[in-house]
Amino acid sequence: MNTPVSGNGHRQPPRPAGGQSVVEQVLYEVKKVIVGQDLLLERLMVALLARGHILVEGVPGLAKTLAVKSLAEAVGGQFHRVQFTPDLVPADITGTRTYHQHSGEFQVSLGPVFTNLLLADEINRAPAKVQSALLEVMQEHQVTIGRETHRVPEPFLVLATQNPIESDGTYPLPEAQVDRFMMKVLVGYPSSTEEFVIVERAVSPGAAIQRIIDPARLIELQQQADRVYVDPSLIEYAVRLTAATREPAIVGQQQLARYITYGASPRASINLVLAGRALAFLRGRDYALPQDLTDLALDVLRHRLVMSYEALADEVSADAVLDRIMSSLPVPELAMQGR
Repeated sequence: MNTPVSGNGHRQPPRPAGGQSVVEQVLYEVKKVIVGQDLLLERLMVALLARGHILVEGVPGLAKTLAVKSLAEAVGGQFHRVQFTPDLVPADITGTRTYHQHSGEFQVSLGPVFTNLLLADEINRAPAKVQSALLEVMQEHQVTIGRETHRVPEPFLVLATQNPIESDGTYPLPEAQVDRFMMKVLVGYPSSTEEFVIVERAVSPGAAIQRIIDPARLIELQQQADRVYVDPSLIEYAVRLTAATREPAIVGQQQLARYITYGASPRASINLVLAGRALAFLRGRDYALPQDLTDLALDVLRHRLVMSYEALADEVSADAVLDRIMSSLPVPELAMQGR
């Protein structure tokens, strides 16, 4: 992307002309603060466009929280951050009914989940009863308090982070909760060059993030991404890939069956197609290609596999199993007439 330069030599963000240009400008704003992490930022934008929730996992100090917060500032709308701790209760997330003595009535106090972007920071530090408080709102975009059901604002997205290296005071997410996240993105260490820039920015005044769009504009971008064409052969590929995680023998990988206790659910097929469609839009196309799906396959599938104890003993990861399955599954060739 070519960035215009003003007369005083400072680089100026490009002016958006269409949907993709707006998305590029959002990413431009976030990169004022975040160095590197291009994969993470791309996946976060895909989740926003595809209306999917995203789980970000990485060791401390890799700017996971800062990336999510910066993106929230760039896309506008309401943003709430909840630091998950062992002493939280579900009402701290969803809200509760309180009794008002003067009126003699119960009134509903809505929790921080009523927002456009909810950052669930270190979600695995809260017990399962608190984690499960998000199940209804992540799936149905609503919260039931007492006998009343309340809708959350649209668009609504949960962006969660977790630390994989600590076990003290943490609670692994249950499978039902993990399955509601469209993607699980793994964040690694920056390169030496990137780390130099990170330190350089840390000792100088921070750049201010400008709001590029608002919730109404984000909904318009989501609707534009919905119109991206997905060939039936790509849907078939997504279904076959997901089925192969349940029965590896259908792609000639019978030996992998002992490593998988449970394969991916049909949500994986749906989310792989939705995310691939959003990635195609992000890349400036009105049609999806096989690469859009294959690039996202690990992020969409890795957290949906329940690995066996034998896999743990042999140090076989979900990514390793998925790589072998994908290498055995032919990628469809598209005949894009008129495109």
